[in-house]
Amino acid sequence: MSRVDHTQRKVPLSYRLHIDLPLLTGLFLLSLFGLLVIYSAGGEDIDMLSRQFIRVSIAFTVLFIAAQTPPHWLKIITFWLFVIGLLMLFAVPFIGETHKGAQRWLNFGVILIQPSEMMKLIIPMMVAAYLSEMRLPPTPKHQAIAALLIIVPVLLIAKQPDLGTSLLIASSGFFVLFLAGISWRIIGGMVLSSAALLPLLWFYLMKPYQKQRVLTFLNPESDPRGTGYHIIQSKIAIGSGGGFGKGWLNGTQSQLEFLPERHTDFIFAVLAEEFGLLGVLILFGLYLFIIFRGLYIASQAQETYTRLLAGGITMIFFTYFMVNVGMVSGLLPVVGLPLPMVSYGGTSMVTIMAAFGILMSIHTHRRLLNK
Repeated sequence: MSRVDHTQRKVPLSYRLHIDLPLLTGLFLLSLFGLLVIYSAGGEDIDMLSRQFIRVSIAFTVLFIAAQTPPHWLKIITFWLFVIGLLMLFAVPFIGETHKGAQRWLNFGVILIQPSEMMKLIIPMMVAAYLSEMRLPPTPKHQAIAALLIIVPVLLIAKQPDLGTSLLIASSGFFVLFLAGISWRIIGGMVLSSAALLPLLWFYLMKPYQKQRVLTFLNPESDPRGTGYHIIQSKIAIGSGGGFGKGWLNGTQSQLEFLPERHTDFIFAVLAEEFGLLGVLILFGLYLFIIFRGLYIASQAQETYTRLLAGGITMIFFTYFMVNVGMVSGLLPVVGLPLPMVSYGGTSMVTIMAAFGILMSIHTHRRLLNK
């Protein structure tokens, strides 16, 4: 037997398939947990469960496809993905479709595409690709160019209007900049500048409903039957779960339909009510396992591009998780962000799974090169 054949035989099947088993296991358990909660939150609707199962299957297929793509290929196509994403964002105000008061979707006949959802992944890819060509930490000039790559799509998304998504996408690009080594002095300056711009944001840029969300966050009891209803019912559901919950399918806030959006943005409240603190700790454990695995993959990456991208993807996932939990718990304003891998819906899940497929590609291609 040749030395090459002997080496290939020692490579685990999962790595030849470019699959990271620990990460895949965490994602599978989290999505399974999500299906259980969706079945309860959806009023035991088997059709809803079936639709979500199909979406989960599609998302895992996307993960597998993304994992097969070598990182250097991703870097090559990143610029063109960014250009396509920008063109789609420019097109939204002219030919975009409006749903629930926001013009965010493009209709391509067989499919509706939300360009802002794509940019959640494309922006960190673009910033990582740009900074990887420079000596790190980046110079002020390169930091300014990277910031411009973030700001232009963020402003286009904010005009849809989708302030919550635009801020989250801005954070995705910022994480890559942070990992590239920008100084704390610059970070402090950005924080102070953002604080100084808050009055401008409040009086001239924010829509009335966005202002109302902030006011509701500060005092939800001021309008308990109107804008404060969601968060009040959500906190009741979370608090009534106690240590071990009321049992699967036995939640009162969700089953009696007191809790709005219970299968999407507020699904965490359903989980806390039915599974209690124990269920919440299990959920947090799954998220932390996935996050730490992602950070480990980032630490083991061999190139600047893959290291920045892997770290950025992991921190974005952490941010989405914490923002949703904080929103449902009343610690943050409501921004309409689903709980990753758990909430009902397909677009966000496909984007997240594509990102984790890229993580697996970064890790397994590195291992194969080392062999």
